[in-house]
Order: sequence, then C-alpha cells, then structure tokens
Amino acid sequence: MRLAAVRVFVRDLVSAQLFYQQTLGFKLKHGDAGAGYCVFEAGAADLVLESVVGDAPELALVGRFTGLSFVAADIRARHAALSAAGVPFSGAPEQQPWGGWLATLVDPAGNQLQLVQYPG
Repeated sequence: MRLAAVRVFVRDLVSAQLFYQQTLGFKLKHGDAGAGYCVFEAGAADLVLESVVGDAPELALVGRFTGLSFVAADIRARHAALSAAGVPFSGAPEQQPWGGWLATLVDPAGNQLQLVQYPG
C-alpha cells in the first residue's frame, strides 16, 4: 500500500483554494468550490481540501492541528517569504531535538500545518 491522499477540511473553500494555490504554490489538479473539493499535487500524495457545510460531523476537523508537514529546503527563507505574504505562524522556525527544524503555519480555516527541514 501507499499513501494516496490527505484531506483537510475547511468552511470556505474559495479562500482555502486561493491560499493553497496562490500563497503556498500547490498546483490544482481538479475540483473547485462548486464541486465542494479541490485536489492539489503535493508530492507523493494528493492534498484534498473538502468543504464542510452546515453541522456535518467533519466540522470538528476544521481549524485544528492537521499533523501535515511540508518539506522546505530552507525553512528560514520559506518562513520569511510566507510571513511577508501575510501567512500567520505560531512562531519562528525551531530546531528540534532530532536535528531538523519545524515551523507551524495557519491556513484561512485555522488549520495548522507545518514546514519541516530535515537535518543534513
């Protein structure tokens, strides 16, 4: 088996699509707000944004730590560029005990994602 996709839930798919596509730079494969989902190329697996409407059970999954990490070759430069573009971060990149670096950013829905720079 292999990982095919990860799903992130949002209330406003229009603003989320703009953020992931224009600000973070992911390439849209298919879907849009009218379809209720967007699929982006994100390396080995697809990143799927799904719109949550009303009081669907997935509403509990909006605005939380997602556990998703995206590789940044130079995390400090990426953090600076995204911060300058208005992306909120919980703080500056921090070196981890295992030698890598992490920085947590927040999408328009309040979902927390991480940038990771591996050691070496």
